[in-house]
This record gives sequence, C-alpha cells and structure tokens, in this order.
Amino acid sequence: MLKRTVPCALAVALLFAAPAAWAGPLQCKEPADAYPSDVASAWFDTLYDVVKAEKTAPPPASRIYGIASVTLYESIVHGSAGNRSLAGQLNDLSALTAPRPEKKYHWPTVASSALATAVRGLYPGASQASLELIDAREEGFTSAFQPAVSGPVYSRSVMLGRDVAAAVLGWAATDGFSAYNNCPYVAAPVDGAWQPTPPAFNPNPLQPCWGQIRPMVLISGAECAPPGNPTFSTDASSDFYATALEVYNTGVSLTTEQKTIADYWADGTGATGTPPGHWIAIVGQISRNDSLSLMASAEAFARVGIAVHDAFIECWHTKFVYNLERPVTYIRDQIDPTWSSYIATPAFPSYHSGHSTQSGAASAVLTDLFGIKSFTDTPYTDHGHLPAQNPRSFDSFAEAADEAAISRLYGGIHYAFDNHDGLASGQCIGGLIHDRVQFKR
Repeated sequence: MLKRTVPCALAVALLFAAPAAWAGPLQCKEPADAYPSDVASAWFDTLYDVVKAEKTAPPPASRIYGIASVTLYESIVHGSAGNRSLAGQLNDLSALTAPRPEKKYHWPTVASSALATAVRGLYPGASQASLELIDAREEGFTSAFQPAVSGPVYSRSVMLGRDVAAAVLGWAATDGFSAYNNCPYVAAPVDGAWQPTPPAFNPNPLQPCWGQIRPMVLISGAECAPPGNPTFSTDASSDFYATALEVYNTGVSLTTEQKTIADYWADGTGATGTPPGHWIAIVGQISRNDSLSLMASAEAFARVGIAVHDAFIECWHTKFVYNLERPVTYIRDQIDPTWSSYIATPAFPSYHSGHSTQSGAASAVLTDLFGIKSFTDTPYTDHGHLPAQNPRSFDSFAEAADEAAISRLYGGIHYAFDNHDGLASGQCIGGLIHDRVQFKR
C-alpha cells in the first residue's frame, strides 16, 4: 500500500487507475500553476514603488528587477507541472534549495516569503518609508495565508522561500556589482567624445563600468554589439551633421503628441520605477488583466527581468566603448548655442539608447511568450505618478518598444541611430534568451 502526496491534477487519475495501491485518503498538492498571480504582481508593484522611492538609477534598477524575478521564478518552479529551473542555464547559477518532494507547500506563501527576503536583501539601506512598504506587503499576505494553511505547511513554505532567496542573493553577489557599481571614468579617446551636459554639467558619467558586470544570459556585455555610430564630423554636409540637425529640427517643432510620448516614456530616476520598471509594470498588468497563474506570471517576470538586466549591461558596455557626445553638446557647438533638449539630458554617453535597448529586449521576450498581443499600458494610473498621464494602447509589444525608442528623439537626448541600433541590440538579446534558456520542461 502507498500513501503519498501528489499534485491534485494526478489524484483522480491515480485513484481510478490503481485504487488498491493507495492507503487511506490521498493528500494532494496544488501546483504553482493552480494559483492566481496576485502575489507576483503585487510584490512587483511594491518593488516598483521602492525603486521609485529610493531614487534608484536605471542600471542598478535593472539588476534589482532581474534578481527579484529570478528569485520568484526559482522559489516556485519545482511546484510547477510544466516549468524547469534556470539553474545551469543562467551564468554561474548552480542548483538552488529544492522542496522536499514528499511534503506539501503553499506556493503563494513560498513566493511571498522569497520576494520579501529578496527585496530586503537588495535594499539593505532602504529608507524607513520603503521598509514600511515592504513590511506592509508581506504582512498583508501573511494575514491572508497563515489562517488558511496548516501550521507545518505554512512554516515549511516560508522557510523554502527564504532559503531560495538567500541562495539567489548569494549568486547575485558574485556578479561584480561591488567592484563595478562605482569606478573612475576613463574617457575613450574618440572624436566627439562625451562632455558634461546641461543643466548640471556633471563631470562624472553614471556608472561607467556597469558593462563589466556579469550578465545572466549573454556571455559578456560585448555580445549583441551594434555596428557603431556614424563617423563623427562637424561638416555640414556629413551624415552625422544631418542626424544632429534632425534632433534639432524635431526639438524646435515638437507637436503636442510628440511631447506626450516623450513625457510618457521618460521614466526618470525618482519620478517612476525607471525604464526597466516600466516593462516590469507591463508584465504586472498582463498578469492581472489576463488572469495568469502564479507560475505563468513568474515566468513572464523572469523573462523580462533577465532581458532588461542583460540589456543594460550590453548598453552600458557600448556607451563607454563609443563614448559619444550627446545631441545637446553637438547642437550647441555646431547649430544653435541656445538650444536645450525637451527632456533633461542624462549624464552619460549617447550611443546607443538604453530605453531602446531594454525595450527591444523586453518586447522580444514578451512576444516570444505571448505572441503579437494588443494591450493598454497603465503605469501612471496604477502607481499614481504625477504629472498624470493617460494610458496608451498598443497593437503589439514591438509597437510599444518602437514608441519608447522614438520618444528619446522627441526628448532631444538621442540621435535616431542611437534608437535604431539600440532596438536591434535589444532584439538580439531577446533572441539569445530564447535560444539559450528553456523555461519549459
């Protein structure tokens, strides 16, 4: 006689197939696929708000979202009927703590415990306000789950989540962040080299060594490299001058719609959850609106989290190889000394565009997962950003990525080739994630 715990989906079939083989009542385990996505989407909403509150810059934000998404996925993947672990698939990620197969787990509790542990670990110096956001989210799920789950199952689930998060954080600690997060800027000796930009004229560009951090899927930040910017020239008949003139002419004749698009995708540090957070928020919207399961949502967050994580590494590697000056520098020197960009120019080189690269990567992995899908994007209403922006609707993820890319031309902070080549690099990154990572069994 056998007595064991099995997935509920198998219980009825087993009883019909071999009823004499089972002693006593059959205890079934609900798979992670059987639960709604509430824990995943709510926790990433909280993380988005913490990223905003802590004024986290886009590169470290992309790392935070990536690590948190892998934590969520790995915490529940062994409870899924159809997904497989990322251990052995992501760079240097070894086997993590696994559940005991004979024991029952409550997968929403596992996921909440894992994300609470991961977010605290990723923000060890968080403000009191951010800690209160994290505590409130965890306590909300604790009060909902603990009374509904047996004591041993609940305790076991909490510990599994904590153990998986600790293991993922330990893996993340070896990615070079401690060495490369802050390092001296050594300017590449190129024509048209980056110069400090208005209004602050900060001489220290943002995180010049970020491109040296270990990616999750790419071999290094040098993979999916773009072809390089057009040859720098101040000749008014040159291709480079023409691209700068396009930025200038666009900027002095912006339409209301172009201003709306520039503002909508700006996602400045401290104003929203950053550009990578925008795509993470889109996953949360789809999780809720399409009633994804917990496991399906975790997979979507993992795909996008990995994509934006590696996109920023590739992009920052490229930025400091080419070290190209921003349009505002060129335009003030060569076209109009009084010109200013519509969006404040960030303090790092121009080529290529971070918005475009990460949007190309995120849209590629989302299309790979969901196909060509129309959706309405609602981050401003979901998170109460000010000034308010109306939701925007798109016929596909690629259309949203294209708009995110061209928004930087409208903002006056990127040349068109920055955006075009960034999108292409991002799509390359998305393609490599498809080729190298198997999420399904």
